[in-house]
Amino acid sequence: MSSSSSWFKRFIARLTQDRSIGFGFEYLGLSTVRYPRLMALAVIAFSILCFAQIPRANVDGDLLRVYAHSGHYYDAYERLSDTFGTFENDIYVMVNAPNLVDPEVIETARSLAFDLELNDYAVGTMSPFTLRKPDGAGGSAPAVPEGMLTPDEVAFALTDLQQHDPMMRNLITPDLEGVVIIVFPNQEMVSQNGSKAMIDSLRETLAFYEDSALSIELTGPPVWTSEMLNAAVDDQIKFTVYGFGLGAFIALFALRSFWGAILVAATPFVAVAWSIGTVLLLFGSFSFLTIIVTTLVLVMAFAESMFFVFNWLAYWRDGMEPNKAVDTTLKLVGPATALTTLTTLVAFASLYVSPGQGVQEFALAGAVGCVIMFVCLMTVMPLLLKLAVRLGFKAPKAPNFALSAPVPLALGLAMRYGRPFSALALVVTILLVIPFFLIQPRFSFEDFMTEGSTALSAAESIDQGVGGVAPFYVRVPLQERDPNVGPQDFETIRTVHEIVEAELGENKVISAASLTNYTDSGFSRQEVFDAVGPFMRKRFVTDDGSQALVTGFMPTIIESQALKDIVARIETEIAQAGISGAEVGGFRVLTTFATDDIVRSLQISLAASVFLNLVLIGVAFGSLRIALISAVPNMFPILGTQAYLWASGAGLQLTSVMALTIAFGIAVNDTIHMLSHYMHGRREEQREHLEAVRHTLNRIGGAIIATTVILCAGTIIVAFSELPQVALFGTLFVLSLALALIGDLFMLPSLLVAASRWLQNLTSIRIRTADHVPTPDDPSGDTDTRLKPGE
Repeated sequence: MSSSSSWFKRFIARLTQDRSIGFGFEYLGLSTVRYPRLMALAVIAFSILCFAQIPRANVDGDLLRVYAHSGHYYDAYERLSDTFGTFENDIYVMVNAPNLVDPEVIETARSLAFDLELNDYAVGTMSPFTLRKPDGAGGSAPAVPEGMLTPDEVAFALTDLQQHDPMMRNLITPDLEGVVIIVFPNQEMVSQNGSKAMIDSLRETLAFYEDSALSIELTGPPVWTSEMLNAAVDDQIKFTVYGFGLGAFIALFALRSFWGAILVAATPFVAVAWSIGTVLLLFGSFSFLTIIVTTLVLVMAFAESMFFVFNWLAYWRDGMEPNKAVDTTLKLVGPATALTTLTTLVAFASLYVSPGQGVQEFALAGAVGCVIMFVCLMTVMPLLLKLAVRLGFKAPKAPNFALSAPVPLALGLAMRYGRPFSALALVVTILLVIPFFLIQPRFSFEDFMTEGSTALSAAESIDQGVGGVAPFYVRVPLQERDPNVGPQDFETIRTVHEIVEAELGENKVISAASLTNYTDSGFSRQEVFDAVGPFMRKRFVTDDGSQALVTGFMPTIIESQALKDIVARIETEIAQAGISGAEVGGFRVLTTFATDDIVRSLQISLAASVFLNLVLIGVAFGSLRIALISAVPNMFPILGTQAYLWASGAGLQLTSVMALTIAFGIAVNDTIHMLSHYMHGRREEQREHLEAVRHTLNRIGGAIIATTVILCAGTIIVAFSELPQVALFGTLFVLSLALALIGDLFMLPSLLVAASRWLQNLTSIRIRTADHVPTPDDPSGDTDTRLKPGE
């Protein structure tokens, strides 16, 4: 019984007090040096599995995936899409010609419209050429008559449609020099072959008309998404290649050794391959958000790899046998790396509680990437270093002086002005809290589009000429359940139609109430519905007559607050009109409101991440004082970056809050490595407080600068993305890391010096900073010289 009790006490002590700051996860690295052949086989097997996935790497271009399951407006959009379908997947073809009224030119445009309708990817089109009008004899006739002989005839026909037909008002330009053809895609074929195949097929159809008098442009959500997808794939290739090249170059500059740089770069290379393979195994494809994870894994792996190699070479230059130096580095750096992985993992995990499938996938992919990066560092890195020693690798000279140049300044500032500088840092950090409460969420659709998008330009020209490409829907419940719309339901639809039109502008709304020009001429609604065809009929009223759809067309570019105000006014007007159950929807409505909800949730996630990571640091080091001291240098970069967003007017966007959260998780890493070395100096090396601060800065100051430079250089490439949202992510990430370097290199040492009396008794804490256990090169395992309580 006493034996069991003793074992249980040792187990509890191992979990709580008598453990490393890495909570024992560094044992993976120690197991690698103990069983190198077994771990090498495991590394090779997993590498083969991941590399086998890379050829099927792809990016899912469905932007709706980002907002899936994000709340009320997503549910409304889903119900709307299931009931009526939407215009969100339609492709708009803008056809311009200065002499469009020429009979020969108008017939060429008609042929183009019919060829598009016959395309394999089209289930139908809507244009002035496909519209038919009731002929009064129970049949229908083309709205644009065939065989017209003079420009005046053509001009009269187009003007008549443009002025009197509600659907054609948005498809014929007022100057009669352009028409819009809306292509309704075959969603089954698009699902099988992808939007790119559909767009390529349509462009092939349009290529026949390139030498004609017509100027043709494609736009619409599928084209925008295709451009975003192409940009995302190009970005990923650039980010990986440039990020890897820059990281290797900086390692070469820092270490002044080609093979040393190769050793630093090898682990990130493997970590990225493992991350790509794992994401594909989990999700089957990347999204616009998860594609960023590989870049984050790359730069994080480079930073941790640099810390590892820096320490290994430092021990080697101090006279330690190189294989022994690998083991010692694992014992010192391994726990700190485990803790930095946990803090980054917490940052990613905090995002998972936010609504939206895209954010949750990003959180999960990032968390998996953190684990993979740590496993890679604890297995691949020691195996490579020992292999390098066996192959005759020689220790390079001391690191480049340029990396350590700011260290004496930071050290002098801390030793001479520790207290006043600490007070200044504390005041500045507190003041930076103010913008945190002032900044507001913002959504802008053009931020999701590629820079210089021709499809966006075409959409804007449609906005200016004929209406809008961004649909705004109101789903209206009907009482009479008449498929041809009874008089009471017609009045309901007309009321909603007028409410929406009052907000979006005259002639910018279509519904069953739009067809009065034909019904006033003596045609029944059934005749009118039969004339427009079954496909378009379903865009007005359901087959059972239970629901109607009112569709408005907004400008492509509209401020998020303006859209929210429009929605609020329309919902209020509909409620005041006594119409219950009506539901506002649309992709733009969804993205605007969902982004607002997601961003506010992410703000809470960011605050939770900061709090949890500070608690984690306190628990890991067994000291609340250490956690409180680390709060200022870690909160300063996040609050400073958020203040920049507020001052620049950029507001909080989806990727900006994610960037802040992840940047915080990574920025904490340098703080942990510095505190780990400081505590190691105090406890294991029994240094005095100020000497421990000085030794820590001299020992790893250069490594902190080098890792920050690698992180910034590797991520700054993201700031040049053609996708503004991704570019913003990169810009904020780099800014946060740059401010974090100021916090770790200048603020943290000053705070440690200023709190010297507060930190005098840290040596009595039993939590270890390095776990001394037996290894092949350290069989005794009795190198633990820590001070125990009472010693």
